[in-house]
Amino acid sequence: MNLPVNDDAVLLRRYRQGDAAAFAQLYERHRLGLFRFLLGLCGDHALAEEVFQDTWMSLIRSQSEQREAVLFKTWLYQIGRNRLIDAWRKHGRHQAEHAEYDEQLHAVPDTQPGPEQQLRLSRDQQRLQAALADLPAEQREVFLLRAHGDLELAEIAELTQMPAETVKSRLRYALQKLRRLLADPAAEELSV
Repeated sequence: MNLPVNDDAVLLRRYRQGDAAAFAQLYERHRLGLFRFLLGLCGDHALAEEVFQDTWMSLIRSQSEQREAVLFKTWLYQIGRNRLIDAWRKHGRHQAEHAEYDEQLHAVPDTQPGPEQQLRLSRDQQRLQAALADLPAEQREVFLLRAHGDLELAEIAELTQMPAETVKSRLRYALQKLRRLLADPAAEELSV
């Protein structure tokens, strides 16, 4: 039985009552966006994977219920963000230049692209990773929460504890800079 996304809290309660399938559904619903968000923030595949696993374990071990005013997704991303901040404090904040993202680990591809398409996709991915890495950390975080977390501006504001107008401005500046960087023909020549 598939519940609407806003019923994630129901799935969590069902899981805590012993329904393993409920957790599987929650995990399937949020795993890819959460991992992409974490990887986008830290730029280190191994660290993102570690924090990703720790986030789900923290959720499983947590005895607290999410507040009714907060969507499960916002709560999950807050846990992930906090675990990443903890990891940065523990290991010293470190951001890799450009981490390779292995889609095979986190999603089943629909079709196998040919070699030429794989090369083109790889170049596009490298350009996007470079453009994301070029964003200031605050703008990158807001962009990733919106893009991968599919969070609304008010949810991002609550999660990051920033005013909604600040979130809106950071997202606007991030989008403007990404458009400029990805549309730049010189950037295209660099990736060839």
